[in-house]
Amino acid sequence: MSRPTGFADLAGRRVGIFGYGVEGRASERRLEGIAASVVLVEDAPDEERVLATAAGGLDALFSCDVVLKSPGIARRRADVLALEDAGVVVTSALNLWFAEAPLERVVAVTGTKGKSTTTSLITFFLTCLGEDATSLGNIGRPPYDPDAAPPEGWLVVEVSSFQCTDLEVAPANVVITSLGSDHLDWHGSLEQYWADKLSITRLGDPHVTFVAESASAGLDQIGGEVVLVAARESHEELAHALGLLGHHNASNVALALEVVAHLTSRSPESVAAAVALEAENFVPLRGRLTLIDEEVTAGGRIRYVDDGLATAPLPTVAALEVFADDEVALLVGGFDRGVDYAPLVDALAARTRPTSVITMGLAGERIAEEITARDVGVAVAVFEAESMGEAISFARARLPRGGVVVLSPAAPSFDRYRNWLERSEDFAAHVRARDEWSLGRDSNP
Repeated sequence: MSRPTGFADLAGRRVGIFGYGVEGRASERRLEGIAASVVLVEDAPDEERVLATAAGGLDALFSCDVVLKSPGIARRRADVLALEDAGVVVTSALNLWFAEAPLERVVAVTGTKGKSTTTSLITFFLTCLGEDATSLGNIGRPPYDPDAAPPEGWLVVEVSSFQCTDLEVAPANVVITSLGSDHLDWHGSLEQYWADKLSITRLGDPHVTFVAESASAGLDQIGGEVVLVAARESHEELAHALGLLGHHNASNVALALEVVAHLTSRSPESVAAAVALEAENFVPLRGRLTLIDEEVTAGGRIRYVDDGLATAPLPTVAALEVFADDEVALLVGGFDRGVDYAPLVDALAARTRPTSVITMGLAGERIAEEITARDVGVAVAVFEAESMGEAISFARARLPRGGVVVLSPAAPSFDRYRNWLERSEDFAAHVRARDEWSLGRDSNP
């Protein structure tokens, strides 16, 4: 069949859903009453009605007219390419949604870090001006999920690099928050990652692309009517009023102000004035430099901060910048997807305050190896932990004069946890149970 340009084109068709996570389940709900039949396939299914890819699932997908690929299935996987070679149309539910959506009311937000925060800021700023706005995508429900039921108003959609590669339509407004190294196991190389992430800006539909100054290295690959946005001191002040820490959040605030000013035909300054009046009502996202707890010890005060959404080196570097003047015990590691940890090691080497790095998982092992291979100075010590509880125990013991314990993993969670939230909740639970700890041994005296 010809390529579908919306869900309506799937009427009466046999449709496969490849990847049955959050997006796959939302796709199934969206197809109810439209497709003639639906085939559910997952690499490691946990439901009997879902076929395993290697045990009949892929064969079933070959019998489909169209396959909706979930973001977790790599675009260039051999089985995906084989489906296309056989004439099966492979697309995504998000691509079909964009084809039917009111693009003039859609803002797509992507970037290596800052996507979720900037999405929430744009939505909050719009509501401060009396506009209807909904956060969708990775930050909330998939926009095509019938249960999302977005109101008539602005639709602010967080879009991952995985999703950008499947898109054929661009909304009227695209936001690039930052560019770094991430998901290299999925994309294959840093160059391909950048090309894939920025592909949404190069689609032919007329659109404005708002680009953070920190992402200007990718300007030669960015399309649309480009607006370069720089953070100033006033943005840092507003970020602080919103409960957000660090220069990177000032950049997120600057982007959100510029976008909302454009959408509402106002000046950024007037938007900022309206936001300042409502700033105390903004709720920062969990896992983004969130203060979990603090305690007063004989030597000083220890703060426990959850930055669990930092699943790549760039946001972890930003977290270190926020606590440049503090003694820090940094919890890193998780699933190793092959990203370049040199920027993180550089940031550690540049620190002047004592820093302990507590590592977990295969990514933690590689981070430890890269730190050890470099002369990062006497201010940095490395420890290996077998569990979250042991990691926090080490961290607490390393701050006799007080400081900050930061979970900022620089790696995904799915070596031990289902997702970043489960890892963050484990961190918070162990922090709050700290009186029950027995302090761990020093593995690197």
